[in-house]
Amino acid sequence: MKYGIEYSMEAVTQLRFLSPKQRANVLNGVEQLRTYDPKSITRNRKPMRPNPLAPWELRIQNLRVYYDVEERPKRLVHIRAIGIKKREAIYIGGEEVKL
Repeated sequence: MKYGIEYSMEAVTQLRFLSPKQRANVLNGVEQLRTYDPKSITRNRKPMRPNPLAPWELRIQNLRVYYDVEERPKRLVHIRAIGIKKREAIYIGGEEVKL
């Protein structure tokens, strides 16, 4: 059974800070979370240390998608934040965020 995808209002706003190509990459990467188990660890998908954003990170080139997963009552992936990684810093909505 596929997972549903739910974007937070903040994540929708953060998509506006991305170029059209970056937005397409994020949307395609998130769409793949629907089919594959979003809680399985892969090279580009990993659990995070405790932080204020979300427990999971999806890497798509220099982009980062922070999400959490709900199994019940529905199988949902909640997209909490979308950022850009530049060297050692993460920028979300144009501002640097410390994780």
